[in-house]
Amino acid sequence: MQHLEIEEPFEIARALERAGVEIEVARVFAGHHVPSDCSAFSSVVVMGGPMSAREDEGFASRRAEIALLRGAVERGLPVLGVCLGAQLLAAACGGSVRVGEAGPEIGWGTVELTDEALNDALFSGMPERIPVLHWHSETFDLPPGAVHLAGSSKYPNQAFRIGERAWGLQFHLEVDEQAAASFVAAFGDEAIAAGAIPSAIDEASGQALGLLAPQRDRVLDRFAALVGSPMRSKDFHGDSAALPSR
Repeated sequence: MQHLEIEEPFEIARALERAGVEIEVARVFAGHHVPSDCSAFSSVVVMGGPMSAREDEGFASRRAEIALLRGAVERGLPVLGVCLGAQLLAAACGGSVRVGEAGPEIGWGTVELTDEALNDALFSGMPERIPVLHWHSETFDLPPGAVHLAGSSKYPNQAFRIGERAWGLQFHLEVDEQAAASFVAAFGDEAIAAGAIPSAIDEASGQALGLLAPQRDRVLDRFAALVGSPMRSKDFHGDSAALPSR
């Protein structure tokens, strides 16, 4: 599920392709429908976006995406929610999403892995702290039964797992140089409003990505290995049925 043209799957897509996984992209910003269920899929990945996971206004596909995520978790499919996608996953599994009391978290920062991450299928063997790109103003409470995997000094809930195969990442692990530059170009005003300097984010990207890349690739390759299917990349336009009513 892709909500904005610039917020592509980036390194998630490359990891899936390396694993021989068929990728179908529902570009909701271009009018693609959300699949009515996940029975035809081996995995669901939901990307980020500037809309709120708390309300339907400006986010017509919100309820359909939550239903899709809930169904994927119930089926035990590998699931990955990034930023907005993590908030939607939390909501789908009984957690609550709210405006972050500490204000927006934007730019390069560090997340610290929890002890529970030591035995996680994606995060085991990772360094205790990893640099990541933050770009959010909302946060969430962990759903019942969730395993807490990472936090930051500003927001404690940065990564979690539901069951054995569904992960929510509040931060942007998937970024490469192009992605980081795209975020700054598209959302520089948000960075300034949050007290960050867009040019400083750009300047920090090279060093941060140098540290992040091997950890990013390890996590995403592990996720892709859980999915595993023949590769064929295409757009997904869904069926002709309308989205569920509000």
